[in-house]
Amino acid sequence: MKNSAVILALMAGLAALPAQAQSVSDYLARIAALDDSGPMLNAVLAINPDAVKEETASRSIKGPLSGKAVLVKDNIEAAGPLATTAGSLALKDNVTGRNAPLVAGLRKAGVVILGKTNLSEWANIRSSSSSSGWSAVGGQTKNPHAIDRSPCGSSSGSGAAVAAGLAWAAIGTETNGSISCPASVNGIVGFKPTVGMVSRTRIVPISHSQDTAGPMTTSVADAALLMNAIAGTDPSDPATAEGDKRKVDFTAGLAKASLKGVRLGVMRKQAGSHAALLALFERALADLKAAGAELVDIDFEPAPEAGREEFTVLLYELREDMGAYLRSLPGTAKPRSLADLIAFNRATPEELRWFGQDIFELAETTTDKAAYEAARASSLKRAGADGIDRLLRENRVSMLIAPTDGPAWPIDPVLVDHFSSVGAGGLAAVAGYPHLTVPMGAVEGLPIGLSFIGAKWTDAQILTAGAAYERARTVAVPVPGFKRWGE
Repeated sequence: MKNSAVILALMAGLAALPAQAQSVSDYLARIAALDDSGPMLNAVLAINPDAVKEETASRSIKGPLSGKAVLVKDNIEAAGPLATTAGSLALKDNVTGRNAPLVAGLRKAGVVILGKTNLSEWANIRSSSSSSGWSAVGGQTKNPHAIDRSPCGSSSGSGAAVAAGLAWAAIGTETNGSISCPASVNGIVGFKPTVGMVSRTRIVPISHSQDTAGPMTTSVADAALLMNAIAGTDPSDPATAEGDKRKVDFTAGLAKASLKGVRLGVMRKQAGSHAALLALFERALADLKAAGAELVDIDFEPAPEAGREEFTVLLYELREDMGAYLRSLPGTAKPRSLADLIAFNRATPEELRWFGQDIFELAETTTDKAAYEAARASSLKRAGADGIDRLLRENRVSMLIAPTDGPAWPIDPVLVDHFSSVGAGGLAAVAGYPHLTVPMGAVEGLPIGLSFIGAKWTDAQILTAGAAYERARTVAVPVPGFKRWGE
């Protein structure tokens, strides 16, 4: 939990709270003022009590990330006194003393781990009816642009914290939409790398086919800086076998990035039907065209079977991968299987107060390996070879673009989430391909992102295009108001 002594010691002088914090002390003061009081965002689940010491030690490390304060989603392990809970009371005492390799990379680069962010419990895979940003450990995260609106999930705390200036940046994780959606609705940059670019070791899993971690920042350049620290091969994660070979300096050329002559596939059918959102998308397209991009309309309709196949994959891998992770935890008094988690939830009223665990229960019975393997092969082909790869090839475009998501919906733990049908991020998620979202403006004060999706291992090209759009954008990006929508 948050270190109240550290927070209270910083409460004095909040009247002079800096708009753009830089030091650990500045960020802790902002957390005290905006997360623990005032609008009470509930974005930060735990403060690292060693953060000030880490900041002092980071001064001996040279580099652009030295001293930068970063929050990590609380399904990612970080050595020290912080537990890794995935938002569940079942893991509230899960202090492993281990760094996930990506956290080790951050610390090696001089990053200060400021603390852990709240999330949709178990990365939003427990129930088919849930409220994004809610966990039994951290409560409900709020969107700083409209505190009665959803921060989306499951990297909700990471998105809200960066938007609110509670850290320089944050790390989120995604299986399908869990970086891109919270980045979009909180008005920040979010990058889901190619699966295999960043290690997943010591991250609470859902699916080894689709899981990845990635940066959530206020600029594309900052996301690229973080990628330099976290990308690469991890012998414990077979998916990253090509990581070192594919890793580049992701910041190279960003300052002079150009869209001149770049052919972009415009996924108009994935832009929805909301008039204001469509108008905003047209403004973004005009900015891209003015910057020299060539726009090509893309005709794409997802196959009806695609969602069912992906769900089969997620159910099977959840049981297998979660069990393997839980069995790796040090100590004895901890759950060791998905069945253990199901039993814990049934015995813990706080866990099932707002919604159930039907996905957990379904995953526990999804044991047909042959059906799983067939679903995985088919879904990967639909999203990859016959999806993104085909669209890029047949239309002779470098990447695909679409609005990332619709506006944030009202928080409602009774009637639960109201996801829009906007966006094409599901293709990138299932294929394991890179997906960047960059703010493109707002609808009625609610942020909307623009997605850039490319082929496998084109992470650097995607970041470069996003940086070029960021510079060409003529629409004002909204700033958080920390009030209810419409006030």
